[in-house]
Amino acid sequence: MVDLTREMADLMSALGRPQSKQGRVLMFVSAYGGEGVSTVVREYARCEAAFARKPIWLIDADLANQTQMHTLTEDPERFGAAGALSQASPDGSVFFTLSPPGRNAGGAAVQDSHYLVARPFLGRRLWVTRFRQKNLAPGQRAKLFDQTTYWKALRQHTQTIVVDVPAADRSSAAQQLAPHVDGIVMVVSENAGDVQARLDLKTDLEQAGGRLMGMVYNRASRIMGGATRRPLGRFAAL
Repeated sequence: MVDLTREMADLMSALGRPQSKQGRVLMFVSAYGGEGVSTVVREYARCEAAFARKPIWLIDADLANQTQMHTLTEDPERFGAAGALSQASPDGSVFFTLSPPGRNAGGAAVQDSHYLVARPFLGRRLWVTRFRQKNLAPGQRAKLFDQTTYWKALRQHTQTIVVDVPAADRSSAAQQLAPHVDGIVMVVSENAGDVQARLDLKTDLEQAGGRLMGMVYNRASRIMGGATRRPLGRFAAL
């Protein structure tokens, strides 16, 4: 288990608090898979939830690989006991759509929101979503939905919505969601990939309407006096 409490506290301080009564949406993304985005997202959400006046929501937007809720459930020492499952939409909207639409056993239409659930942690200060991928029918697929009221509706009930999206090398989710979020934090892992891919991702996100707020330099090795120190995460404003 990697403890990024100090680094995430620095990041939280640098990003500041939401400037309005409505909650904000922050998206974390990397150019390559395996750079530690999911870990950074969990640690940031845990850190902000400890001081938040309203709940923090962690949205697991990697619809093909849902891991966040399971990981938090398996670590009660850091995230507390998991609460009961509940619906994850305050107004019946969600950020994805199913094709073909969902049907129950009787053939009646099932709303897309039925496929998204949430579970509270840290005494209900942190909520984490899970897409019910196993409930999909054969041949049914989920894709992100741009024309949605989900983000606006959820803002009314949160301080910060933290979005974990798949890496850019296997999905365009970050570019699709960029116009709907208030800020984007890129996660960069030392010795993974090349600089040009990160610059291209930054450009793509900005051209899509996103606002880059900072970068977490993950798994970096600090070199002092010729000695390489233990790996650590670092934050830098962009």
